[in-house]
Amino acid sequence: MGSLQLALLVLGALVIAAVVAHGAWQARKAGVRRAGIRGQTAARRFEEPVLPLDDFEPAPAADALDATLASPVVRRTGGPRLDPLIDAIVPLSVELRFTGDSVMHHLPATRRAGSKPFFIEGLNDASSQWEPPQPGQTYREFQAGVQLANRTGALNEIEYSEFVQKVQAFADAIGATADFPDMLDVVARARELDQFASQHDAQLACRLVARGAAWSVAFIQQHAARHGFVSGAVPGRLVQPGRHEGDPAILTLQFDAQAAFAEDPNRAAVREVTLAFDVPQTSAAESPFLAWQASAQALALGMEAAVMDDAGQPLGPQAFEAIGRELDRLYAMLEARGLPAGSPAARRLFS
Repeated sequence: MGSLQLALLVLGALVIAAVVAHGAWQARKAGVRRAGIRGQTAARRFEEPVLPLDDFEPAPAADALDATLASPVVRRTGGPRLDPLIDAIVPLSVELRFTGDSVMHHLPATRRAGSKPFFIEGLNDASSQWEPPQPGQTYREFQAGVQLANRTGALNEIEYSEFVQKVQAFADAIGATADFPDMLDVVARARELDQFASQHDAQLACRLVARGAAWSVAFIQQHAARHGFVSGAVPGRLVQPGRHEGDPAILTLQFDAQAAFAEDPNRAAVREVTLAFDVPQTSAAESPFLAWQASAQALALGMEAAVMDDAGQPLGPQAFEAIGRELDRLYAMLEARGLPAGSPAARRLFS
């Protein structure tokens, strides 16, 4: 074989290798990115109660985020309590003491008036604390209250009337005298509180959009798990749990639920996820804004994503700084009203 033929054979082999490599690269670019073997572990489930890549700077905030996520979940007990800031409260006067068992037998079957929850509490004879009636306890006073507003709107006349009927039936059953506040006053308070709530409600969100190949569900789960996210109660929803048991999630990461329902989720293509947090639901002490920004940065780097707002515009450091300043003002206004973010009353009002 002559040197010319040998050279041509070598050149042909190189061309074929280049074509194969280019095809593989194109297939990877167009295909769905899948999770590595190490990331394909079963995620625990949480029971539920932005920047362009080039603009990111190395953030020490990620270390603070990791430290927060490493903290154990603290178990706490108790349920909602009546609060004069957000409830219309009705005193129920009785002449006798009642056991919790007997009171619970007469409680309304449902504790909702339309879209508004209401509560009945007793003054514990031993602890002198207001609480929902409990078995084995004795109570000397009672009170009921209906929530004035939530994210469905203000308490209206029909809902208040339903509340009055249910509480009056309970009062008659235990021989109590109910002192109901005037309906017009209650409805006026409800509308004023609802107006305040609507003006001071905020849910911050950013979009992580794939720069190249789409992601599989497993790929998203793998990267999210590295930053403290676990499966939520809703398909297509991952959450970063709060520190206390029963707390709402600090952050949520959502994607197309149809991809989660796909016959083979590892092949379902997802090109966008939404990272969000509910401002009034989480205490500022939990640093949710820091966690939101740090998670956006970390996920964007790991998943090769661009971080954008709802209008499709990149969110850079200056935009995040501006959001942080507005958030501080919102926190201050909620605090001044006696409804600091993450407080039981704020969580009930903004739910």
